[in-house]
Amino acid sequence: MRTATRVIEPLLYTPEEAAEALRLGRSTVYELMADGVLAYVKQGRCRRIKVAVLKAFVAGMPSETTTH
Repeated sequence: MRTATRVIEPLLYTPEEAAEALRLGRSTVYELMADGVLAYVKQGRCRRIKVAVLKAFVAGMPSETTTH
């Protein structure tokens, strides 16, 4: 009998995970958090960034269009 493997997508990312997902440096993510650009939640001493916040950040980034 084969058991199904369920993949659970994370709802919260550490700043390090967010940096990797966004292809940004860790310090850049911390700067964005400090500037209020990336909202975060605190869990004890840890900070976490919601997936929805990361998606909204990417959606709000200007797209570069080039014409030749």
